[in-house]
Amino acid sequence: MGFDPWNPDFVAYPYNVYDQLRREAPVSYYEPTGQWLVARHADVNALLRDRRLGRSYLHVATHEEFGRPAEPEFQEPFWRVIRAGMLDVEPPVHTRLRRLVSRAFTPRMVESLRPRVRAIAGELVAAYVDKGGGDLIAEVAEPLPVTVIAEMLGIPGQDRHLLRPWSADICGMYELNPAPEAQHTAVRAAEEFAGYLKSLAAERRRAPGEDLISALTQIDELTEDELVGTCVLLLNAGHEATVNVTGNGWWSLFRNPGELARLRGDRSLLPTAVEELMRWDTPLQMFERWVLEDIEVHGVRIPRGSEVALLFGSANRDPAVFEDPDRLDVGRADNPHISFGAGIHFCLGAPLARIELAESFGALLDRAGTLELRQEPSWKPGYVIRGLQSLDLTATASAATA
Repeated sequence: MGFDPWNPDFVAYPYNVYDQLRREAPVSYYEPTGQWLVARHADVNALLRDRRLGRSYLHVATHEEFGRPAEPEFQEPFWRVIRAGMLDVEPPVHTRLRRLVSRAFTPRMVESLRPRVRAIAGELVAAYVDKGGGDLIAEVAEPLPVTVIAEMLGIPGQDRHLLRPWSADICGMYELNPAPEAQHTAVRAAEEFAGYLKSLAAERRRAPGEDLISALTQIDELTEDELVGTCVLLLNAGHEATVNVTGNGWWSLFRNPGELARLRGDRSLLPTAVEELMRWDTPLQMFERWVLEDIEVHGVRIPRGSEVALLFGSANRDPAVFEDPDRLDVGRADNPHISFGAGIHFCLGAPLARIELAESFGALLDRAGTLELRQEPSWKPGYVIRGLQSLDLTATASAATA
């Protein structure tokens, strides 16, 4: 089996294929998606920082000038929302947006959220353990980061059930060659979410609160589209990775019971364990960039107008960087994984995600004396954002909390 992002067996375990790519074809052209696959850590890391590549090319050329077909007209509402956020734009627009939004993500501000994150995690885990377990993803992994980012934004409690479905539908557009139905679903979700946020922002302009949307409405430099795009990005990026690291991470620990026992016995390992779980089975398997000027990687010329697919999952298992890379080591000290990206698009919410993950894993380790799989989980069909459908567990309370 070679690289095949639509093959369920490959999605379930792509790492043998990655090993072969790193050894035999570190840079290769993949005809089905028209992309150049880049498999080694050094190359992925360098290209993430290379300004000859970009998340977009529309700041330097039209679709026609770049040799690309124009996007279907029905997708316009989706791209209007997405390209108003900082992830899919380049300097100088990216620089301005990141500067404005980063005011809300200073290290001090993010660390001040820890007590609230701990309280939410504790409440969710206590309810989960009290009922004897269930789907860990639906009952703990999803509600925690969604609640945190919703509280930051100031989304009313009665509306928060809308956020996760909107986000999941929008992210469907990021998969490789999405089906027409997925494209239309993503467009509809983007329109609904944008309409909701515009209405909420109008309320906050009239009567500001202590939330992020209120703060954003007071920034004259921010257009309405940019406010909406920023909030959509903060929701999507603010919880998608955390949800999937939680699910993938616990599944990784169940497959490595010695490391789970080690973590149970030494809670000081939580920070390194979180980093290792992100490395060992990262949710974001691929990050795409457009080539704005001709580049050469390992003697392979990649011309302007090409798209490169940076294989994060492969880079994070590269033996040139990680000792014994296929071994899960919750105490791994030297761990330069790239699950949060690198360069100007490095994940703004990384510090908050680390807090959420540490508090979530810590609460489960503290409150659950045992956690056991009821059935082996299955993977969602998506490859780019890779996570479990569900994680059904039996949980019993620890002696300390019983």
